[in-house]
Amino acid sequence: MYEKFKLSWLSNLKGDTLSGLVVALALIPEAIAFSIIAGVDPKVGLYASFAICVIIAFTGGRSGMVSAATGAMALLMITLVKEHGLEYLLAATLLTGVLQIIAGYLRLADLMRFVSRSVVTGFVNALAILIFMAQLPELTGVTWHVYAMTLAGLAIIYGFPYLPVVGRAIPSPLVCIVVLTAVYMLTGMEIRSVGDMGDLPDTLPVFLWPDVPLNLETLMIILPYSVMLAVVGLLESMMTATIVDDLTDTKSDKNRECKGQGIANIGSGLIGGMAGCAMIGQSVINIKSGGRRRTSTLIAGIALLLMVVFLADWVSQIPMAALVAVMIMVSIGTFSWESIRDLKKHPMSTNLVMLATVAVTVGTHNLAIGVFVGVLLAAMNFANKVGNILYIGSKEIQPGVEREYEIVGQVFFASSETFTAAFDFKESLDKVTINLTRAHFWDITAVQALDRVVIKFRREGTEVEMIGLNEASATIVDRYAVHDDPEAVEKLMGGH
Repeated sequence: MYEKFKLSWLSNLKGDTLSGLVVALALIPEAIAFSIIAGVDPKVGLYASFAICVIIAFTGGRSGMVSAATGAMALLMITLVKEHGLEYLLAATLLTGVLQIIAGYLRLADLMRFVSRSVVTGFVNALAILIFMAQLPELTGVTWHVYAMTLAGLAIIYGFPYLPVVGRAIPSPLVCIVVLTAVYMLTGMEIRSVGDMGDLPDTLPVFLWPDVPLNLETLMIILPYSVMLAVVGLLESMMTATIVDDLTDTKSDKNRECKGQGIANIGSGLIGGMAGCAMIGQSVINIKSGGRRRTSTLIAGIALLLMVVFLADWVSQIPMAALVAVMIMVSIGTFSWESIRDLKKHPMSTNLVMLATVAVTVGTHNLAIGVFVGVLLAAMNFANKVGNILYIGSKEIQPGVEREYEIVGQVFFASSETFTAAFDFKESLDKVTINLTRAHFWDITAVQALDRVVIKFRREGTEVEMIGLNEASATIVDRYAVHDDPEAVEKLMGGH
């Protein structure tokens, strides 16, 4: 037991502590910005980030992954806050948590196996582009000082690791933030800082139960939003977990992560915070800064709260240019540059799935829609490929008397028309044998295609015999086939 605790919490204490501080600093402006997007006070996002970070450190299924208030979730809250106010948002956050816990117990995370690698790559690239685009307002209509500070920050981030000894000991994003903050305070240059984004909270969070009527009307108001928040939150969390799995070459318990996200959102709602989920940008910062264990996430949450409440005067002095530099690093590190080179090597269908996922996600700013489109295209592409792997040959057993058709491949909705079209119903025969030894029937559409073939031959006065049907196919054919039921035959063939 102690060894497991030591591995999860104490085996990388130095790296987790430093990376946790970097993540905490980077979370502050994002939490404030997402609060503004949702139309609530900055402290709602900050309290949410604190609660979710700390709770997920204990309950999550992926160590080193950072969860907090996110832009994807904030975009879904705008209408609810505008029409019903903060209290209904807090109630929706609690319901979101409950739905996510249920999803965890139903093992819905197992559905991630249906998300292809090309969809994951498209999701990653789209997120990298969105992260970069989110920095553009800070680089538009500003003085040259902002560009100079941002470039200096990038130079520190990418150059500092090359210094002997110290370059590996301290995360370069942390050095970037500290150095640029010192320059900003010493020079007094007029550029935006964290303090310009909104007032930081000056008190610790307290327990809050949403002040809403506990009735069916309230449920009907918050349920649609909670469902959307739960789906998007879990989807982004599962995709982020997959990416962190790849970065660290380790596995995660995604169903536990579903439950953990739910518990964290309930905790957030009970202290006045908004719903959140895993953050790919902050998770990449954490991993690249040396964070590997649950300790890094715990320290990030605690440090965030302590800094905004007790060190607000210092934190408010951090120039936004420093954080923009860190986030540009994240976008560059997140983007899968190999996917551009792979466009020449991969099949066109795979490239289209990846590019469509990127285009739809960036165009809608909705990760769920982008992934849905990607999964749908990947499924259609797969069905088309498998549907084309169908061979139907025939040979005469007795000329003009008997013919045998041999079916090789998968028969389902995408290949059913090809299956039906391969038979010659006008040939005058006494008997047709359909050899299904090397075929497999998958769905009702396939069974209906078989029914049509048998019925059409029988209407031409031809005896039909099916041989070699495997056990799995026989189960679905015996259950749904109607070619031996006269009434059902008339219905299937349209009465003629």
